[in-house]
Amino acid sequence: MSQHGGKSIIVTGGAGAIGYATASLLAREGAKVMLVDINSEALDKRGAELRERGVEVETLCGDCSQEEAVTRYVDHAVEKFGRIDGFFNNAGTEGKLAPTYEYDVAEFDRIIATNLRSMFLGLRFVLPVMVKQGKGAVVNTASIASERGLAGACAYNASKHGVVGLTRTAASEVGQLGVRVNCVMPGVIETPLLRGMLEQMFPTVQEGMETLGKVATLNRIAQPEEVATVVSFLLSNQASFVNGAAWSVDGGALATIRDDV
Repeated sequence: MSQHGGKSIIVTGGAGAIGYATASLLAREGAKVMLVDINSEALDKRGAELRERGVEVETLCGDCSQEEAVTRYVDHAVEKFGRIDGFFNNAGTEGKLAPTYEYDVAEFDRIIATNLRSMFLGLRFVLPVMVKQGKGAVVNTASIASERGLAGACAYNASKHGVVGLTRTAASEVGQLGVRVNCVMPGVIETPLLRGMLEQMFPTVQEGMETLGKVATLNRIAQPEEVATVVSFLLSNQASFVNGAAWSVDGGALATIRDDV
């Protein structure tokens, strides 16, 4: 049996690049998946694509920063699948860029809600299901911005630092109850979110791609599927002794200093 055969897994931000790449991989590995996203049009398209491949998939449109939406997707998953074996807590956004001393307060609150409050709510309502089962695995989406500062992105940085803190705290609470909680810290990944940031940071997106590709010692920008592979592993039984970890998927950006600059 494939490593996710028979499992039911929720993917928030499931219509986005990393979320959908991960859901697709999990489905190929035998999982039943629920996609959750705030973008109803993209969500319907992604769900239809998976159904055409014969995947057992549920879709639910909702704002993951709102308690009602989170309880709805958790209840729906339990109703349809009977259990929740895995959870990719992935919904997020980049936000506008501005210096901290000029950052719009309402925009700061929006990014914290979307990137951090949504993570807490997902953990708050998925973990009780897994604890009751005595088994489960969670992967939260953090970022290399969880470990470094990025000028102009105070809200994004703060939210992603917070994701690592939530991950480590939850892992310390539920590990002994049969549930593992980890996070991934993607680096520069080719996604619409990245393009949105590059449009604000560089004269052209292509120039931004070339510049930020040099952040990694592998000298390139990654594809969403490269993050999906790591998430799939962390959700699998093969990662049975990995708990509370923050895995960088960044081409060596955090761990190294380039010797050619």
